[in-house]
Amino acid sequence: LFLINKSLQNSYSSKFSTFFNINQDHTLKIVISSNQEAIELMKSDSSWVISGNDTLMIKDGVIDNLFTQMTKLKKQHLVTSKKENWIQYGVTDNIGTHLAFIDLDGITKAYYVFGKSQEEYNRCYVRAEQETDVYLLNSNILYQLQVNPNFWGTKLDIK
Repeated sequence: LFLINKSLQNSYSSKFSTFFNINQDHTLKIVISSNQEAIELMKSDSSWVISGNDTLMIKDGVIDNLFTQMTKLKKQHLVTSKKENWIQYGVTDNIGTHLAFIDLDGITKAYYVFGKSQEEYNRCYVRAEQETDVYLLNSNILYQLQVNPNFWGTKLDIK
């Protein structure tokens, strides 16, 4: 009985704790959108570029840091399964911050909508695109999901 109970607890906790499992090596594009603005970060050969921007180069480590921080995110608990409650958690299509990971074949492998927690600035809410469930996360990734190119890039040194 103990082993069955332990197995059930392990399957339950892992189901609700895992969040992000996208491999950076298999990602071609990252698209972030918020407040009617968007940015596309694209892998070109072995480096990343900001699509449509030839004056900035991606800062060292900024993409690695995004993937590192995303893998640290854990679902704390389910806050709602009702679409009509999304607005309370900031995860509607209009007010949420959207994040998409597109693989080398052009297929969207993950699409999330994030919202701010009004009570806890160090946490945020998330839902996957095709799901109605909204979860509270253990950390706030929103500060990294910027649409401003200057967050991601630095001016090219032209000599």
